[in-house]
Amino acid sequence: MITQTSIAGKIHSVETCGTVDGPGIRFVIFTQGCPLRCLYCHNPDCRNFEEGKEITVDELIVEIHKYRSYMRFSSGGVTVSGGEPLMQPEFVREIFRRCKALGIHTALDTSGYVNLSAAKPVLDYTDLVLLDIKSFEPKIYLKVVGVALAPTLQLAEYLREIKKPTWIRFVLVPGLTDALENVEGLAKFITKLDNVERVEILPFHKMGEYKWEQLGYDYN
Repeated sequence: MITQTSIAGKIHSVETCGTVDGPGIRFVIFTQGCPLRCLYCHNPDCRNFEEGKEITVDELIVEIHKYRSYMRFSSGGVTVSGGEPLMQPEFVREIFRRCKALGIHTALDTSGYVNLSAAKPVLDYTDLVLLDIKSFEPKIYLKVVGVALAPTLQLAEYLREIKKPTWIRFVLVPGLTDALENVEGLAKFITKLDNVERVEILPFHKMGEYKWEQLGYDYN
């Protein structure tokens, strides 16, 4: 028996047949709110928590059900992205708990900038972590996202410790993150993580620039 819940959270939107945020065809939930201020963010409209749409886990599960056949035949599942999902750990944990009860694969797309104690209950119901490491050099990381690198590396080490399947994502930005020592440093760090199944080098793009203009933000 699957217990219903009144737990609710804030989301920006959903993508019903995503193919780039984990294996197979995926139902992707973009949560609202993010502590990072990435210079090239393509979802700047996810920044502010108060601007999101409130929705219950029950409502999301109803929508997820509609796409179970696509997930099943493509070995896909549900991905929670953002924004930063771990700003709403109870909400995300409940989404994943309900999905696991239905036999649906779960993936968490996170920057890792979170208190580890808040992340652990979510990881109990997470099959795969997509960990975004924007830079390995702390000064470059701070310039790119506006926060410290240490929490992200701490989460990466914890994922190794618990043997959680992980994909590392790194955005290669010319003139910003492509310094040889930055790339080599990240590569050497990743070689120590025997839980990492895949490394995705993501090319920089400006697809989100129009959003910055609409929001009145200065796109650097």
